[in-house]
Amino acid sequence: MLFRSPRRRLALGAVTALLAVASMPAAAQAADSPSNADTDTAAPTPSDRTLPTVQVVGRRQSGAYHEGHAAGATKTDAPLLEVPQAVRVLPRQLLDDLSALRVDDALDFVAGASRQNNFGGIWDNIALRGFAGHGDSGMALLRNGISANRGFNAPRDTANVERLEFLKGTMGALYGSSEPGGTINVVTKAPRFTAGHAVEAYFGSHDTRRIALDSTGPLGGDAAQPATLAYRLNVSAEERGSFRDHVQSRRELVAPAFTWKLGSDTTLGYDGEWLRQRAPLDRGVPAPGGQLGGAAAERFYGEPADGDIMVDNQTHQFFVDHALGADWTLRAAAQFKRGSLDGLASEITPGSCIAAGTGWECRRRLRLRDFESKDTTFQLELAGKLHAGGVEHELLAGIETARFDAERRILSGNYPARISLSNPVYGAAPPALAATVWDNTLGDRSHAVYLQDQVSLGGQWKLLAGVRHDRYRGRYDDRAFGFTAGSLLSTSQQVSATSPRIGLTWLPTPELALYASAGRSFRPQIITSASGQGFDPEVGAAKELGAKWQSRDGRLGATLSLYDIAKRHVVVYDDNGYPSGEQAGKVRNKGVEAELAGWVAQGWRVALAYTFLDADPRITNFARHSGSVFVVHERTLAGGALVGLGGGMTHVGERTVDLGAPLLPAYTTAKLTAYWRATPQLRLSLDIDNLTDRGYYASGYNNAWITPGAPRTVTAGVQYKF
Repeated sequence: MLFRSPRRRLALGAVTALLAVASMPAAAQAADSPSNADTDTAAPTPSDRTLPTVQVVGRRQSGAYHEGHAAGATKTDAPLLEVPQAVRVLPRQLLDDLSALRVDDALDFVAGASRQNNFGGIWDNIALRGFAGHGDSGMALLRNGISANRGFNAPRDTANVERLEFLKGTMGALYGSSEPGGTINVVTKAPRFTAGHAVEAYFGSHDTRRIALDSTGPLGGDAAQPATLAYRLNVSAEERGSFRDHVQSRRELVAPAFTWKLGSDTTLGYDGEWLRQRAPLDRGVPAPGGQLGGAAAERFYGEPADGDIMVDNQTHQFFVDHALGADWTLRAAAQFKRGSLDGLASEITPGSCIAAGTGWECRRRLRLRDFESKDTTFQLELAGKLHAGGVEHELLAGIETARFDAERRILSGNYPARISLSNPVYGAAPPALAATVWDNTLGDRSHAVYLQDQVSLGGQWKLLAGVRHDRYRGRYDDRAFGFTAGSLLSTSQQVSATSPRIGLTWLPTPELALYASAGRSFRPQIITSASGQGFDPEVGAAKELGAKWQSRDGRLGATLSLYDIAKRHVVVYDDNGYPSGEQAGKVRNKGVEAELAGWVAQGWRVALAYTFLDADPRITNFARHSGSVFVVHERTLAGGALVGLGGGMTHVGERTVDLGAPLLPAYTTAKLTAYWRATPQLRLSLDIDNLTDRGYYASGYNNAWITPGAPRTVTAGVQYKF
């Protein structure tokens, strides 16, 4: 059995709740969106379901919280109701209502998603179902279906994001190297041949200022000769202070995109992104003696004179789609990414705090980082439908080749004097950077072929089967092995892996689906321990059972899933965060997730999520229970103005943290949001996060680097469309 009592009773109770949702009154299923929403009509879907309308640009009103399709789940247009896995899509409407400016801002409203060590605010690190990936490479993340998290990437901005797709469970059969807990696909905003323009400005607590532009439309063309080229441009600039002393950040994003219709059967697309962030490396607060509260949440223990860590990212994606008749399509894609991270940072040395006469004091180290990476990927895919033996098949076949290169160098020195946690004094003379901690290069090459078949076995049964074979070759050259400059260690790895998945879906009614699935994943580990030992690739296996329900009009949907995931060859790290040379034989996570999102009545949007995670004791930073609720109600006033008021709560249970840190206590935070669309062009908004000003700890890495949560934050915004 996948689960034993009492979790079986919990699962049965959740099934009962899901079936109760399926019997909701027809009035809720057929809820109409409020009038006066400035929208474009969405194209009909292959399943002929009516979807909510979608705006061209700017903040949404009256849009969807529930999506019936996700491009990343199968790389086809199959409805999610037929896909045998849990998928949570956060559409633009929900991102707007949450005022989510980063991907991280939306995590609390996805079952199974949790925050991990974010390297002092320098990059994203998200885990799904208790599996986070390696601390230096982060989670499995795609951008428009192409692997996009290798290297050094600043936290993702949502200015050019159309939706976020959380693909739960193993996706190795489609995307290769990944985590068995799931993969995130970031879908960017596409150009449109209907013109639209919007500008937004925000002002908030801690001297936060942000401005953003979203513009799209045709280039050239007229009534006699329609345009064949369309553009989209998203630009944002932000300066953000912090409740943390001496911590502030600056970000700029420029994201152009083009769609060019080369003919009736061929389309060329380009999607680019330049993102730069400058901010101090903020490791948070220590827990001296293994106890929280020994350092005030607002204290910064770096050196203001160090300046900023700068992360600079460039991404270029090209797509060519060519129709081969009515049922077959050939698609080629290419991605070129570059990333860099450099700057000085002083940080507390883990395990160095001692009790002194005036309180706790800790040693610090100064580090100079200089990281660069390049990532190139090519894909070629053939997709189409055929009938054989009275059975309908939807086939996808593809090949992929990728190349990744990274150079990483860290110079380090130790401050001679300790810093007081209760009364930090800045301005200490910087130590000499005499030690070479890292001086290495990493290069890998991979080639893959994959095949997927979605089979309609009559009207009620759907079979999904896929397999991918990867060949990986990597080389790691360490010129500071054992932290001795000039010493050289070279390791290489050549592995092959076959990652299958299979799933079966039964649709007893057009609105309800029951499914079961299983799959495998792998992740190469071209790293070494302090003794020079190499590591076998991680191999994951996932099993999942679930039920999905969707209202007849497609506006409301729910998912219940039960999973059992195991991963072998997980590397164990020592107290300094370096590979110890030990690999855990197998770690195993089991859990239950439940989600409900969409229109529950006229003018009411809701998003609910709950997670029960029974994580392996050797896997840390995960709560056993977590959940969230977010509700928005809007109504049209006399004269056509639109008013919306909403709010939500998030609960995260207590968590253990890596490398000797204390237990992080559970916390619950509340959020309020309000907006007034005075005219079809002008909209005003107000958001209050952490309404009750609750003190909490968001995540941690060890006993020196624990991230405190932000206090009450107020943000006012104005949005104008033209």
